[in-house]
Amino acid sequence: MDTPNVGIPEQLAAKMSMPEQHEYLRGKLSRRRVLAGSFATAGTVGGIGLLAGSSGSARGESAPSRGPFAAPSAPPAPVKVDGKLVAPFARHLAFGADPKTQMRVSWQVPFAVKSPYLRVGLKPWELSRKIEAEVRDLHTPSLSKKLPAVEQYYLHAALDGLQPGTTYYYGVGHDGFDPASPGRMATIGTFRTAPARAERFVFTAFGDQGVSYHALANDQVILGQDPSFHLHAGDICYADTTGHGKESDTYDARVWDTFLAQTESVAKSVPWMVTTGNHDMEAWYSPNGYGGQSARWSLPENGFDPRNAPGVYSFTYGNVGVVALDANDVSYEIPANKGYTDGKQTAWLDKRLGELRADEAVDFVVVFFHHCMYSTARHASDGGVRDAWLDLFTMHQVDLVVNGHNHVYERTDAVKGGEVGKPVPVGASTDPTRDGIVYVTAGGAGKDLYDFPAGVKDSYEGHVDDRDSIPSFHWTKAGQHDPDTVQWSRVRYTGFSFLAVEVTAGAHPKLSVSALAESGERVDHFEVVRGK
Repeated sequence: MDTPNVGIPEQLAAKMSMPEQHEYLRGKLSRRRVLAGSFATAGTVGGIGLLAGSSGSARGESAPSRGPFAAPSAPPAPVKVDGKLVAPFARHLAFGADPKTQMRVSWQVPFAVKSPYLRVGLKPWELSRKIEAEVRDLHTPSLSKKLPAVEQYYLHAALDGLQPGTTYYYGVGHDGFDPASPGRMATIGTFRTAPARAERFVFTAFGDQGVSYHALANDQVILGQDPSFHLHAGDICYADTTGHGKESDTYDARVWDTFLAQTESVAKSVPWMVTTGNHDMEAWYSPNGYGGQSARWSLPENGFDPRNAPGVYSFTYGNVGVVALDANDVSYEIPANKGYTDGKQTAWLDKRLGELRADEAVDFVVVFFHHCMYSTARHASDGGVRDAWLDLFTMHQVDLVVNGHNHVYERTDAVKGGEVGKPVPVGASTDPTRDGIVYVTAGGAGKDLYDFPAGVKDSYEGHVDDRDSIPSFHWTKAGQHDPDTVQWSRVRYTGFSFLAVEVTAGAHPKLSVSALAESGERVDHFEVVRGK
């Protein structure tokens, strides 16, 4: 049976396209009412802000608010289910601004529950600290006759004042479901804070995952690396399959439930640090299509504007400073959000890179964002990110840049001034202070793979096919292809894969960067060592 459209008369809805339905709903809903229902703060309890979505939310009960984009009529009343019959799922972690002392725990429940909370302690059988959870309920109206309205309940707890280099155990629950009760030990999760002093660690990275067997396989190989954190460079779950950032895109909010359940096996113990891709501009949620991301993720709020640009932030783990950027702001290819920060993101980036380079404890700076600075596959290179950020990366001597967007693995030589500063074949070493920056496209996380230009073969460890040049293009400000013949494409692999980076501290710090296929086979490796 078709689900009727929420807030639109059935006779009228049958004659309207999806964009027309969206405009109809928007016309009956003031922006002030939308934002007030989604982002107003009611107060804090135990160091955690409570979202004023509804009276139920203010009491710690997950009940639908007006949401970032709600139908003009009130959302349906929450389904009443006994809390003991509802199990939390989709746990995922993220650092706060200081990974040594801050962790954010997020999860989901399928129905509204009363008094959600987190328990945490130093032993799995002693979860003595109990913290009330923040409720961020998200209402998505029916966007077509085939898609029902969706109510989603995301819960978040902020842990501050933790001890560095310490393993903690946690459980999430609500009235009727206590993770500390007998028989529920299997629901206990664990995490470890960053060490007080720099030491060896591993982090992993990719972009463009979605929901698939290959996505799940990649997750399990990532888990085997025992990473301290994971970077997801945008295009997270593909609930928006079109990716234009427009209300005419095809969108199914329920895909997020499947994605977060898929990712839980890793993200419940490994901080999963995301930024925004073009498929993450979900135009049905204010502001800027990022209201859904703000509901689902708790990320460091130290960017230039965490309310409006949640995917822009930074953190320092050991001797590595990490910066997350929103390339939708500067993209020439997909301009739905182009210029939405009015240059503020780029100004913040300049300041933040300068701060990291001035920090004597930081040996390396890693930047990740979605659209490619340098790539030759389907989307090629985005001239917008080059025009906005390339000079800043060069000036501040960024050590490694990780992108997604193209569903392949591709790695450049060291690039300096737009040209090859030094060839970096498989197994080689490079110095960013002298040679330039290596750019990695790690977009083979799980979505359907792309091809390289016609006639260009893969070239990776054990299967090297070096080319003097490759035909490609970059996107111009006019949204057009400008043909290029490039020399910097060094490693190419058409397969599902991810990046694993081993970081060494001490007298001779280095980044040992490897690309691993979903089978665990290594397809590329190189080192980044800074000159003194």
